[in-house]
Amino acid sequence: MRVSIVSSALLLTIPLASAQLNLWAKANRKIYFGTATDNPELTDAPYLKQLRNTQDFGQLTPASRVLLFMKWFATEPSRGNFTFDDGDAIVKLAKKNGQLVRGHNCVWHSQLADWVTAGNFDNATLSSIVQTHCHTLVKHYKGDISYPLEEPFNDDGTFRETVFYNTIGPSYIPLALRAARAADPKAKLYINDYNIEGLSAKSTGMLNLVKQLKKDRVPIDGIGIQGHLIVGQVPTTIKENLQAFVKLGVEVAITELDIRMNLPVTADLLAQQKKDYETVISACKAVKGCVGITIWDWTDKYSWVPGVFSGQGAPLPWDELRKRYKKHGVFDPMISNYDERSIDTLLRRRRPGRLGLEALQIVSKFPQTSPSLVEVVKKHPEMGAQKYLSRDRDAKAPRSCPSALQTTCGVPRMCEYNG
Repeated sequence: MRVSIVSSALLLTIPLASAQLNLWAKANRKIYFGTATDNPELTDAPYLKQLRNTQDFGQLTPASRVLLFMKWFATEPSRGNFTFDDGDAIVKLAKKNGQLVRGHNCVWHSQLADWVTAGNFDNATLSSIVQTHCHTLVKHYKGDISYPLEEPFNDDGTFRETVFYNTIGPSYIPLALRAARAADPKAKLYINDYNIEGLSAKSTGMLNLVKQLKKDRVPIDGIGIQGHLIVGQVPTTIKENLQAFVKLGVEVAITELDIRMNLPVTADLLAQQKKDYETVISACKAVKGCVGITIWDWTDKYSWVPGVFSGQGAPLPWDELRKRYKKHGVFDPMISNYDERSIDTLLRRRRPGRLGLEALQIVSKFPQTSPSLVEVVKKHPEMGAQKYLSRDRDAKAPRSCPSALQTTCGVPRMCEYNG
């Protein structure tokens, strides 16, 4: 059983079921905080309830654990015959919830249909196949965020030898990107890879690719930093690496974040894992062009890690306890060190009553910044905090309130709820 570890007390003032990670990401001027998911998990009612919680998750990515439904072998099992049913189910769910969607890929070296790898196609034929596949896939999901190209590099920064590279050469990359752009001019086109989180030979290879694509006027909007990391081995140069990509004129996103550990879980490993999550999240928070973070599913219950890495697991912020999910304080950097502007942004995104409660909780927990934040609260008289507190006795207030709160918005009763 994993125990929740929280370093700053902020999360203790917010109900566990509503940590509002997506709202805090937006308050920090990011577009979303999201999670991956997969079709078999959608029959798990407690899981699905949290997945639909747009306060935590504003974006979904179809994962690749079981059905792999946006991979080539599933979307085009035979040449020219496409099927999208399983992918459509995830997209439909996201749209119903008002969540963004990231497509998974249209060109990847793995999980290809046999007819692609064993077809012995020449350059012209395989080029046409790539164009048709990418155009069809991206057009079908037109309007959704998509990164059409996955893992083109070896760890030493050289191009990975695949059926596409060996037959077409590196030009298969602009070929796929241009086909995707033609299918959906408004889609965000990404190249996604692992082991490019920090400065390295592989990240340099990706930087050089972006430079060349820009020079050749090939459409490229962003780089996806996967973030499949190991506890205690997280790079220290993530921020610098993200900044290097942004300087080239592309955005970046953390697209598949999880941080695995050797089992069994211990308090020391959880403490290190928390620091490692803080490192990644703080880096994205600090870089303006880092638009969001996606965790690779949100609970250990459905993590891909134990099935791939023997003896390792517990990579995600939530674990399971009798169908209830708990998290440790890995997201503290996203909801601390805020400023007046970010709180004001958050306030404008919420319904009035809860807005007032949460703003006052934040102010009271960090009295050193209370004067400016109290002014923010005063600018929102519509929040009706006292009325909200009167009708919601589940709300837990801090154990002590600074004097500023005793006279702000008329909520002295807030201190009666000592959780």
